[in-house]
Amino acid sequence: MAREMSVEEAAALVRPRDAIGFGIITGTPVALFRALGARSDWEDLTFSGGLSLGSPDVFLHPNVHYRVNFFGGNERALIAQGADVQHVPSFFRHYGILIQHLKPRVMMAPVSMPDENGRVSLSLYNGATLEELVRAGRDPDRLLIVEASPHFPRTHALVGHENHLDLEDIDVIVYTDEPPTTFANDTGSLEDLKIAEFAAQYIPDGATLQTGIGAVPNLVARALVRGDGGEYGVHSEMFTDGLFELMAAGKATNTKKTINRGTAVITFAAGTRAMYDFMDDNPDIGVAPVFYTNDPHVIAQNHRMVSINSALEVDLHGQIMADTIGARQFSGVGGHMDFTEGTSLSLEHASLICLQSTAAVDGVLKSRIIGDMTPHSTVTSPRQVAGVIVTEYGSADLRGLTVRERAAALTAVAHPQFRDELTAAAELLGR
Repeated sequence: MAREMSVEEAAALVRPRDAIGFGIITGTPVALFRALGARSDWEDLTFSGGLSLGSPDVFLHPNVHYRVNFFGGNERALIAQGADVQHVPSFFRHYGILIQHLKPRVMMAPVSMPDENGRVSLSLYNGATLEELVRAGRDPDRLLIVEASPHFPRTHALVGHENHLDLEDIDVIVYTDEPPTTFANDTGSLEDLKIAEFAAQYIPDGATLQTGIGAVPNLVARALVRGDGGEYGVHSEMFTDGLFELMAAGKATNTKKTINRGTAVITFAAGTRAMYDFMDDNPDIGVAPVFYTNDPHVIAQNHRMVSINSALEVDLHGQIMADTIGARQFSGVGGHMDFTEGTSLSLEHASLICLQSTAAVDGVLKSRIIGDMTPHSTVTSPRQVAGVIVTEYGSADLRGLTVRERAAALTAVAHPQFRDELTAAAELLGR
């Protein structure tokens, strides 16, 4: 049975030479990490996780090493401050395997308060860590520490899956008053609004939606809230405010779905307090591990699946760069390719990759539709799964097009300033 400790007592159980596994984003045990950051006796401490939230202090210690599966603002800032942050390329579905590679003695997670059955909900993050959490708790040589807060919603598991931990499998429970991290709605730019208008044209009534992070997916969802359509479904690794608003407005009913009818399927959530309150004890939302939610063959079984994601650059072949900027790691692969692949398996589906046509780099305007990849760039999703590329100048539906037809379609949605050079670059393709 779980021992109750203060956050400082629990943090003291971590050895100066140790390894810790955790989830990503709202799977970050913020209070525990803050307590770990107050210690200075680390000799060789390694973390496996990503998109960490809260105080970065523990990662700044010279003897702390952070193996990251997905970069966010904290990770980019840590590198700038000289921390040992190393990226491990992987799909979201692989994050549990990455933790197994590290073999951490300690696992940590934020959870809801225990219920009457002696269980805590994984709340806002199921992801890829549940199995390793349980293994750590049942292994006498390992340690499972959870932090429970009354502010974390209790969420339901998708039927056939699990989204809880039994107190008897937990070594240590820390009770805190820590609220989950909230994320303000990004209102987007005028370009984002135009992109959202073009993207919304690909979403028919009854479509099943996946939305990624950023302004555009939420703007698309809000356009659907205002529109005449309805009976949308949700099958998305991430639950966002846009999807929440669709459900709250009665527009996302999940009644047209082919599988998991009546239930919004998600793996983690990050958004506003209102969204978290909506999720609390809501049987219409089913939380599932990422190996199910992001399985391309499961994705393809959904009714009229439409995925909405972003990119940093797209080349004239349709190769999508979404996680690096040259040699610099910016984010991660996550579920990007899972949903582009899953939606590529049927003509009734669509993958929408949304990006502004340009970016300012050191004060110079650069096209994000490019003729050639820059040195050290990496492909997040390959050209053979590319669907529809959307900019503020329109949409390029690449499905079924030849290499040269793709190049022409992408050039047409590039910024006008760069179309001549892209047309010249396209002459080298498809020969």
